[in-house]
Amino acid sequence: MNIDKKVTACLTGHRPKKLPWGYNENSGECLRFKDKLRELFLDMVNKGTKNFLVGMAQGFDMIGAEVLQKLRDEEGVDIKIIAVIPCLNQADIWGASYKQKYNHLVNKCDDKVVLSDKYYAGCMMDRNKFMVDNSSIVLACFDGSSGGTGNTVNYARKNNVNVITIYP
Repeated sequence: MNIDKKVTACLTGHRPKKLPWGYNENSGECLRFKDKLRELFLDMVNKGTKNFLVGMAQGFDMIGAEVLQKLRDEEGVDIKIIAVIPCLNQADIWGASYKQKYNHLVNKCDDKVVLSDKYYAGCMMDRNKFMVDNSSIVLACFDGSSGGTGNTVNYARKNNVNVITIYP
């Protein structure tokens, strides 16, 4: 797959346990965040972003994929959503409802990149590096704490990729 880095952004962010609403995406706080995210995506599109790489992890990734898909499918925004899957068994250990949501979101993406047939130590960071290396913008739902999102933000900055930080 040929990804035009100049018009591509990627999403990285916290899992539910680091988000104020946890797993309750129907909370008022999460719904307001989704509205804020929608406006940010529209602004990015208006400034030339056409492709969005999404790592499909629980939390921010899946929230972002959902908001992007609504923009594309319900509002007719001309974007391409690409699922970047670190390993084929990414969702195997998740509960049934999250696995169902994951499969639904992945199936609605315009394209998929699968980086490995199976899980290995470091595959999630390899996914994050792939997304950063193929993007001109990293949209990070990031509170400044250490972890995978922090590592991805640091990698992006070290490689002179523009980072936009959003946090609910």
